Amino acid sequence: MKGVLLAGGTGSRLHPLTRITNKHLLPIFDRPMISYGVEAMVKAGISEIMVVTGGTHAGEFLRLLSNGDEYGVDRLSYAYQERPGGIAEALGLTERFVGDDRVLVMLADNIFGRTIRPTIEAFATQQAGARIVLSEVTEPSHLRHLGVPELIDGRVVKIIEKPTEPPSNYCVTGVYCYDPTVFSVISTLVPSGRGELEITDVNNHYVSAGLMRYDILEGFWGDAGESIDAYYEVNDFVRRHGANLG
Repeated sequence: MKGVLLAGGTGSRLHPLTRITNKHLLPIFDRPMISYGVEAMVKAGISEIMVVTGGTHAGEFLRLLSNGDEYGVDRLSYAYQERPGGIAEALGLTERFVGDDRVLVMLADNIFGRTIRPTIEAFATQQAGARIVLSEVTEPSHLRHLGVPELIDGRVVKIIEKPTEPPSNYCVTGVYCYDPTVFSVISTLVPSGRGELEITDVNNHYVSAGLMRYDILEGFWGDAGESIDAYYEVNDFVRRHGANLG
């Protein structure tokens, strides 16, 4: 299985911090944010990784990560997204890298308290399709800003982006597993109202085909790019408890 770590975007929700750097290079406790994503993949058993980034600070990722040896990566590649075109568009840039393999896609601003290895191992036994990780969110006001699955009899029947009335108490985190058909799915997408190719549309394709599975996360999950408050909440958690444990 290959790994794709998405580290693009403008980081506007973390202004003014991101006026001088890419948000994924900001510190979480004692090291740059993106290093936690690399660590999560390596601990999950993935040693071939592509980082997708963009903007004026893209070269800093090469300066930081180099060829990946220091992080336990056997093969580290890079792709450049010329403009913010959505998560699905960024994933589409990795098609030649992934080839006929399965792929773990991770948003580099998502931080997990525990290892994601159980999800990778479960996906390895899954015949085809996709797999996502859900996290419980108790505040309805927070769910209204996230992708929320509707669950019936243990199945995902739809994922709704930023729902006015959340259909469950779970959100879709920034970890997605796909078989190689994902690139054919991406090629059929049309831009959303904000002009981007949406990963929720990719996921709903697999939901409609009956090929979506999920795991419910145990432990901490935080999106450090969601807001300044969320960024410092993630910092505080990692400083006290660590990340990617187990």
